[in-house]
Amino acid sequence: MAIQREIWEDHIEGNLFKNNEFLLASYDASQYVLQGKVVHIPQSGATANIVKNRSSLPASVTQRSDTDITYTLDEYTTDPILIPNADTIELSYSKRESVLNEYEAALRQVIAESILYDWAPAAGTNILGTNGTAVTSHLASTTGNRKKFIANDLKAAQLALNKQNIPLDERYALMSADMYQQLTDDLSQTQYRDFSQAYDPKAGILGKLFGFNVMMRSTVISYTNDSTPVAKAYGAAAAASDNDALLCWQLNAVERAIGDLTFFEKVGDPTYYGDLYSVLIRMGARKRRTDEKGILAIVQTATS
Repeated sequence: MAIQREIWEDHIEGNLFKNNEFLLASYDASQYVLQGKVVHIPQSGATANIVKNRSSLPASVTQRSDTDITYTLDEYTTDPILIPNADTIELSYSKRESVLNEYEAALRQVIAESILYDWAPAAGTNILGTNGTAVTSHLASTTGNRKKFIANDLKAAQLALNKQNIPLDERYALMSADMYQQLTDDLSQTQYRDFSQAYDPKAGILGKLFGFNVMMRSTVISYTNDSTPVAKAYGAAAAASDNDALLCWQLNAVERAIGDLTFFEKVGDPTYYGDLYSVLIRMGARKRRTDEKGILAIVQTATS
C-alpha cells in the first residue's frame, strides 16, 4: 500500500528541530515565505527624528523610505531510496519507517550546519578569540595547539553585546562538545552549581552563564586561521590550521524560514522492482542586520 504522504510530511516537519533545538532560538520568518521558495519581508525605514524643546518652526518634513528584504530559500533534497518488494514482504518490521527516520536525521544534520554558516559573523569586532591555556587542537584534520575556551571568554562576549545595546534577554551560546567540556572544566564548583540550575533538556539548554543560555551539539562551525578569520561553509574541505568556534546571539538577531516540504513516492516501480521514496525541503536563514550586531563568534586562538 502507498503511505500517507501528508502524514509523513507533517512528521518530518514536526521533527525537523529534534536535537537541534538551537534553531528555535531565532526569529521565525516562515510567515513571509512566498510560493514556498522566497522570503519577502517589508522593512520600515528610519524612525522619526526627535527634538527636545523645539525652538524653530516649522519643523522639517521628512518621508519614510521603506524597503523590502528578499532572499531565496535553499533547497535540500534526499537521493531517492529503493525498498525492494521482497523487503516489504519478508521483514518483520517496517523498513519504510526505518528508512524515513534515517532521512529525517540526515536532513536535520545538513540543514542545521548550513544555517549555522548563514548565521556566522563575517569579520571585525563580532569575532573574538579564546584566551585559555594551550591544548592540542581537537578538530579532525587539524594540527598544532589552540588556546582553551574559558568562562572569561563568554564574559567578554557578554560585554561586546552589552556595548552593542543588545537586549539582555533571550541570549544564547552554542558550542561544540569539546568547547563545552573546556568551559565546564574551567568553572569552579560554585559556578557550576549556579550554571546548572538553568538546565532545561526540552529546550536544549544545559545551563546559564553571564546571561547566555548555553547549548551544545557535536560540532558548530569552524573558521580559517587568518588575521581576518572566515567561517567555513558546510562541506568545505578542512585545513590543518582551521579553528573551532562557538556562536553567541540574541534571538532577534538571526532568523530562519521554512518553505516547501514535499514527500515523494513511487510505489511498485517496474524497473526497480520495488518502491522509491525521496524528500524535498526548502529552508533558509540569515543575520537580520547588515552590521551583524547581536551575533558573535568566539574562535579558537592558535598558539605554540
